[in-house]
Amino acid sequence: MLPLEGVRVIAVEHYAAGPYGTLQLADLGAEVIKIENRAQKGDPIRQMGPGGGLGNLDSLSFQAFNRNKRSLTLDLKSAQGKEIFGKLVSTADALLCNLRGDQPEKLGLTYGQLKGHNPKIVCGLISAYGRDGPRRDWPGFDYLMQAETGYLFMSGEPDGPPARMGLSLIDHLAGLTTSLALVSSIMKARETGEGRDIDVALFDVAAHQLNYVGAWYLNEGIETSRSPRSAHPTVTPSQLFKTGDGWLFVMAQSDRFWNIFCERIGAQELAGREVFKTGQARRENRDLLTEMLDAHLSAQPTAHWMSILGGNVPCAPVYSLADALENPFLLDRAGVVSTAHPNRPDLKNMQSPVRMTDPIPNQPGPCLGADTDDILRELGYDDAAIQNFRRIGAT
Repeated sequence: MLPLEGVRVIAVEHYAAGPYGTLQLADLGAEVIKIENRAQKGDPIRQMGPGGGLGNLDSLSFQAFNRNKRSLTLDLKSAQGKEIFGKLVSTADALLCNLRGDQPEKLGLTYGQLKGHNPKIVCGLISAYGRDGPRRDWPGFDYLMQAETGYLFMSGEPDGPPARMGLSLIDHLAGLTTSLALVSSIMKARETGEGRDIDVALFDVAAHQLNYVGAWYLNEGIETSRSPRSAHPTVTPSQLFKTGDGWLFVMAQSDRFWNIFCERIGAQELAGREVFKTGQARRENRDLLTEMLDAHLSAQPTAHWMSILGGNVPCAPVYSLADALENPFLLDRAGVVSTAHPNRPDLKNMQSPVRMTDPIPNQPGPCLGADTDDILRELGYDDAAIQNFRRIGAT
């Protein structure tokens, strides 16, 4: 039995942050009911990125975020849609929305507005800037958070423009943060009989990840800036080095690893030099060390150095995306999963990073409204009512 079996989560979500959070819950056994507007063709991500031959209103991006979920089409602004939603809330443990900060109240999606249907309901919101304050009605996306919270300033080469991360990691982290808060609050609500609102902002999540570099600046005025070769701000060598056919990231972050590194690459003379003997000395002479190690490591391809260093010194090859997804170690870890999609039986996706005794479920993301009739029947509506809802556009 999966740990979240028996938990029902309603998801008023779109794009990435909310769907990534509920994906974690669905993978762990929660029943996630994704609310979509049929007139608006559902979650916009259904029409974004490559379609992958999956059919109308489906895409590889949608499948990446929405496996193991159910889809209920519902117009939350109609009287009939609100009625259905209220009944659904009475059966659920939690609601997760990712909307602008001012939208939940307008749509009746706050705890205060829903507790009459279910006093234990937990109402989570992911927004750009929070449900309160001067930016509550601002739209916002991941890359903007990276820009405003210093990520771009700290990323890239010193003489180049600021650089964002290659993925929307703030969206993902916001989803993870919210899913943790949601499950924790569900546990408390089952104990006390009282739910709550949860407010998670992309901006706050991005700022929180500054963590130790934030503490450095706030307490000592130390401002972390860009270092050549993506180097660690305080430890050397912990950076990229050139090899005969690419790059190697080495993290010899202690004297012990430094000495092992020099021995295994056949450069013991570097370890004995006064200018490299201590961590502080290596940091003060980083440019010289980079030049000398580039020259030495460029004599052989990356694979050669990995065969010598792997498991002995913390290091990794710098892979292209294609190389990363074809990495034998990733496949050995079962990091890629094939899903039996109706229009693509071998649809491949990234597997959940959680490994448990019970297998993670592996159902494709639902077609738009695929579960509407079944869910309405579960709520007590008969076929005549279901047909009427569809006729008037409520579902």
